This record gives sequence, C-alpha cells and structure tokens, in this order.
Amino acid sequence: MKTLSIQLARKWLLVPAGMLVLLGVAACSRSTTNAAGSATHTEAVGDVPTVAVTRVVREDLSKSVDLTAEFLPWQDVEIHAKVAGYVKQINVDVGDHAKTGDVLATLEIPEIQDEQKQADAAVLTAREEVNSMQAAADESALLAGRLSAAGKETKGLVAQQDIDNANARTRADEANLAAARQKVVEAQAHADHLRDLVAYSKITAPFDGVVTRRYADTGALVQAGTVQAGTSANSNSMPLVSFAELKRLRLEFPVPESDVSNVQVGDSVEVDVASLHKTFTGKVSRFAQKVDTATRTMLTEVDVDNPAYVFTPGMYATVRLSLAREKDVLTVPIQSLNSGDKSTVMVVKDNKIEQRDVTVGLETPERAEILDGLEEGDLVVVGSRSSYQPGESASPKLVDN
Repeated sequence: MKTLSIQLARKWLLVPAGMLVLLGVAACSRSTTNAAGSATHTEAVGDVPTVAVTRVVREDLSKSVDLTAEFLPWQDVEIHAKVAGYVKQINVDVGDHAKTGDVLATLEIPEIQDEQKQADAAVLTAREEVNSMQAAADESALLAGRLSAAGKETKGLVAQQDIDNANARTRADEANLAAARQKVVEAQAHADHLRDLVAYSKITAPFDGVVTRRYADTGALVQAGTVQAGTSANSNSMPLVSFAELKRLRLEFPVPESDVSNVQVGDSVEVDVASLHKTFTGKVSRFAQKVDTATRTMLTEVDVDNPAYVFTPGMYATVRLSLAREKDVLTVPIQSLNSGDKSTVMVVKDNKIEQRDVTVGLETPERAEILDGLEEGDLVVVGSRSSYQPGESASPKLVDN
C-alpha cells in the first residue's frame, strides 16, 4: 500500500509540470498590437520581435490653416438727403436693383424752389443793369472822344476843363459797368447754388447695386446730412435707404498673428461655403498690414465675383490658407518622431534597431520633413517606439504609409 501511494503522488507532481510547458509555449506565441490594431511586437522564431516600419519617401508637403470667413458687400452705403425736405416719391423697396444715376426717391423742397425763382429774377435784373451801364459808358466815351477831337482841331474853342470832365465821366461809367457785371456774376452763382440744391431733391443711385433696407416712406420729413458716430449733432437725420454693391463681394477673414508673415497678395486659398455645398479657389487680394491689438489677428480679404448673386453678404465660409510649401522633400509619418531636446527616430537596419538624431523641417498634422539624419528608403519604426531599445534585433514589417 505504501508503494502504491508513492507512485500516485509522483503522477500528480508530473501534471503541473506539463501544464507549465503548455503555458510556456502559449506565451511564446503571444503578440501585442498597436492602437490601430497592427502587430508591432510579435515574437517570432528565435525571440526576434516583428516591428512595424515604413519607408522614408520623397513627396510635396504643404502646411495650411482653416479660418472662418464672412462675405461682405463690395460697397455698402446709407444714402442720405443733401437737403431737408419731405419725401414726395420713393421709387424702390428692399431687394430692388438700381443702376448708377437711377432716381431712388424725390423730395419736395418748396422753400428752396421759391428762392431759386427769386435768384433767377435777380440775375435778369443784374444783366439789365449791366446793359444800362454799358449804354451810359458808351455815351460818355463818345462825348469825351468828340470833345477831345474838337479841342485838338480848334485851339481854344473847347475848354480843357470840359474835356477833363468828359473823361472823368467816362471813367466813372466804366467803373459802374464793372460793378454791375460783378453783380451779375454773384447773382448767377447764387442762382446756380440754389439750382444745385433743387437738383438734390432727386436722390440717385451712386453705383449699380441693390436696396438692402428702406427707412422712409412718402410724406416723411428727412433732414440734410448724416450723423457722425458718437455724436448727437443733427440727431433727426436719417438715411432714406441702405444700398449695396453685390455683384462683387469681399470675403474677409482674420489671420492669427503667428501666421501673418506667411500671407502674401496673390496667395491661393480654398474656400468652402458649407451652407451652399460649394467650393472654389480664390486669391488673397489685400490685407491690413496691421495686427489688431484686441484680437491679435490681421484682416485679410479675397475678392469674389458674384454676377448671379449666388453668395449673400453675411454668409460664412471656411478659408484654407496655405502657410508653407516644400516640394520633393524627404518625409516620415509624424508619429515616428520622438520630440524632445533633439528629434529622434528609430530605424531598422540589418535587422537591428538604431536610434538616429534628425533635423526636422516643415511639419504637417500627418507628415514631417527630414532635413538631415535619414536617407530615402530607410525603414523607420512607427507605433510604440518605447517598446524597443537601440541595438535590439528586429524583423521589419512594412505597414501602409
């Protein structure tokens, strides 16, 4: 019985040892995966890990930034009356189109019209005075001429005093004539001024555009001029209409201070108008050349032709502004870089892992330009670089770049 118990005990001791052998085999075949689900450290024959790598390739890189932009009218004005008066007729309403010179509204200004009639009458009176002064001057000049001629022909017959008096009379009449002519000029200037004021009773379109708002109706009293922002002078003044040019628009967007140095007139931009599902290419037309101290941004504009009125002022768009571009440069995935005091990458060469210092140029969200430290075709490690050490053996496995 004692011998049988010893044999059974030995059999039970052998069972855990077998299980340990199986667990050891299973452990040799285990693998770890990276965040994307790709195998990055699979134990292969001889305990050599399989490492996910990608090749250093040449390609074009560009760095861009997406900015929110807004469509604005090319020109946008509020049209005021130049003279005070009552709205006699208004010819447009919101949304109406008008061409340069079209009459938008007509004012009734009877006081100025009466003054104009009086001024025109004053011009006629002044001209008649000139005619009278001209006749008197001609007569006195003729008389002075005859006396002078007679005095020369007959010595002593005509007194010298009479001749002097005639010449003096001629000079006085010529002075009166000049004064009368000056009065005509002044009267005509006053009449022209009043005529201009009467002409201001017709409010015309300053350019081809669209009425975006109407402020006055027939019979409303409007004051002359405009009110400056921040003042209360002439507070009764109000515009008749708001008028905007919409066949051409300004697309305005703010460029952050850090990117201002990269903006140049003529730079191409990609514009995406999400509300219309439209995209198009534009060019930077102008920029403020000054950073707003409140927002730390610089106002930049793109001109947009809008002959069919597809785009409406106030619409938002996304502008993709290219900040830098490099052609045919060595690049690696951005996740292969280890950034610190020095940028480094891990390279698999001759089935050995090497760590190399690299000089990085242009960086984008996906790729980085390598200026020094790598050559085209080198295999760089991607994924979990902390799992490997320089000098460690590795079996490279190419993954999608």
